[in-house]
Amino acid sequence: MSGVSKAGIETTADGASYIPSSKRPDGSTRKEIRVRPGYRPPEDVETYKNRSAEAWKNRGGGGVPGVVPATTKDEGPVKSKNAKRREAARKKAEATDSPGNDLTAALQNTSLGDIEEKEQDWRDFTKLAGGLQKSSHDEEDQQKKIRNQLKRLKAVRELKDKKAAGEKLSHDQLMKIGKEREILRDLKKLGYDEPEQQSETSTAKDVRSEVPG
Repeated sequence: MSGVSKAGIETTADGASYIPSSKRPDGSTRKEIRVRPGYRPPEDVETYKNRSAEAWKNRGGGGVPGVVPATTKDEGPVKSKNAKRREAARKKAEATDSPGNDLTAALQNTSLGDIEEKEQDWRDFTKLAGGLQKSSHDEEDQQKKIRNQLKRLKAVRELKDKKAAGEKLSHDQLMKIGKEREILRDLKKLGYDEPEQQSETSTAKDVRSEVPG
């Protein structure tokens, strides 16, 4: 059996609590919100009342038991005038356009569901901002790695040009030429495609022929 608390929280037969969906003043729909187990809003917490203290507080208000209180002829008109004054003052206060009144009305129209929904939106925004920042850092790091690999590739190509021109290369320089296919493979992993790649087989063959056994 389900029940509804003073704060508007409904509890199902299995003990689950939630705030049902509702319509906002602007016509949009406020989503249903789950309430964590054990949570009790202030509206649902009953305050303890001391009967003796209540009786002492209300002493004299009820008159003598068994005696009907006397009324005066002017009591009715006086009450009517006071009620009219209070009504006029209330309407005047409602008609006053002040930031304080607007803030009070906004707070009164804000429910627990609205607050939790705004908190969730803020958490989602923070998560999105963190993801974008991480993505930006990753992209910068990737571009830096590509630039470093291109520098290495340029040095290898220059050594190959010297070798093709008949210049005698050292053992270390020949080993650097042998790293060309490794550099091209790393560039491909980083998302960079070399437009004119030399055959890996021919590169390795040239290096093996020059490196002394």
